[in-house]
Amino acid sequence: MTNTSKNDAEPTRLTRGTYERLQAELEDLTTRGRVEIAQAIETARALGDLSENGDYHAAKDAQGKMESRVRMLQRMLKTAQVVDDAGSRDGTVTHGTTVTLRYEGDDVDDVQDFFVGSIEEHPGDTPVVSPIAPLGQALIGRSAGDTVEYQAPGGTLRVEIVKVGD
Repeated sequence: MTNTSKNDAEPTRLTRGTYERLQAELEDLTTRGRVEIAQAIETARALGDLSENGDYHAAKDAQGKMESRVRMLQRMLKTAQVVDDAGSRDGTVTHGTTVTLRYEGDDVDDVQDFFVGSIEEHPGDTPVVSPIAPLGQALIGRSAGDTVEYQAPGGTLRVEIVKVGD
């Protein structure tokens, strides 16, 4: 039995701007970042006994976190699919679109914004809906005024698309 999820089989869809930003972050981490961490570890080693050296352990922890991010970025960028970042010109939901939704039974003013795309493109505090998630799949290609249904863990939910775009 493998521990492979559906998300591992699907390429990450990124806008051109996000793809380039992540490539620049990876380049920075593998060059400047690694040099700085190595210097911090070397400086901490010079302080003596490593078993009780907080600076050394903090630097090694930072190194582990940075290398984890490097591996994640390498894996993501290797399989990334660059998508059109212009959004929908015709008012339909596409990758990179912000949508305003109202769940069936909620008050007319009880709406919530969602960003349809990758978590790496997360705009501020807006919750992200993956285009391959049930809600994301139901929204793609739909327009303001449409009501869509999707299967959630608690059952079928219906949402109205109040607005598409900013």
